[in-house]
Amino acid sequence: MSTPASMWPGGARIVVALTFLVESWSEGKAPPYSPMTSPPKPGAKDLAGITWSEYGARAGAYRLMRLARDRGLPATFCVNARVAELFPEVIHAIVGQGFELAGHNYAQDEVLPGLDEAEERALIRKSLDILHRTAGVRPQGWLSSTIATTERTADLLAEEGMLWHGDYNYLDLPCQIQTRHGGMVAIPHSDFADNRVLRAAPRDFFQCYRDTFDFLYRKEPNAFINITVHGHFGGRPLISAMLDEVLGYIAAHPGVWFPRHDELARWVNENRIGFIPYSVRFPPAA
Repeated sequence: MSTPASMWPGGARIVVALTFLVESWSEGKAPPYSPMTSPPKPGAKDLAGITWSEYGARAGAYRLMRLARDRGLPATFCVNARVAELFPEVIHAIVGQGFELAGHNYAQDEVLPGLDEAEERALIRKSLDILHRTAGVRPQGWLSSTIATTERTADLLAEEGMLWHGDYNYLDLPCQIQTRHGGMVAIPHSDFADNRVLRAAPRDFFQCYRDTFDFLYRKEPNAFINITVHGHFGGRPLISAMLDEVLGYIAAHPGVWFPRHDELARWVNENRIGFIPYSVRFPPAA
C-alpha cells in the first residue's frame, strides 16, 4: 500500500470539513455543563441550562449558516431529531440553504452505549425518520451524540443506508470501512471542539486551528481537518468571531478543499480510499 501523490480533487493539499451541531436534551433536562458555575439545588429544574442549550436552534445555527454562506463554504449540520420536533424551521433553513443534514441521535442525552441491539436500531431509525419527515430529504450520514458508539453502530447505520459515519477517533483520514450490511465511509471527528473554550479564552479556538492547519499544510500533504462547532457554543458571537477568522485564514491558502461530508464520502468511495497507516503515508527516510 502506498499513498497517492494527491488524494484530493484538483491536487488539493488538505481537506477541511465543517461539522456544525444543533442539539436538544430530553424534556426537562439540561446539559451537564453550562456557563453557570453553580448547579441548581437537587430536584430543581435547571431552566437556565435548558434555555441556554436552546440557543443553537433559535439563533446559533442561523449565525453559523450565515458565516459559512458569506464565505462561500459548505457545511454539514448534525442535528438531534428532537430539534426537528421543537424547531422545524431551523431544519428547513439548513436544507433550504444547501447545507447537508445528518443524524445525531434523538436527544443529546440518549447515548447509544447501554442499549441493546433492538433499542439502538429503533433509536437510529426513529431519529432518521423524524429528520426525513421534517426536511423532506433523508440524511446520508450520522454522528452519534457525545461520539458515543457501540460495536454494532456502524452495522446498524449501514443497514439504514447511511453513506458515512463520523464516530472515529483512531483515524487521521476518512476511509472506506466494511460492515455486515455493506460498505460505508468513516470520517474522523474533531480533536478540539468549541466547548473546550467554554470558560477559557475563545481566542484559544483560533490559535488551535491555525497552528494545526499550519503544521499539516507545511509538513503532511493529503491531510484532513474536521472543525466541529456547536450551535449553542460556537453559534454565539464570541466563538463565531474566532471561527470566521480561522476560516478566512485557511481559505486564503491555495490547495484547500472544503467539502460537505457527503461530498467527501462520495469522493472516498469513487477513489476507493481505504485505511492508510501513518507509517505508510510518511515512511522513514531510507
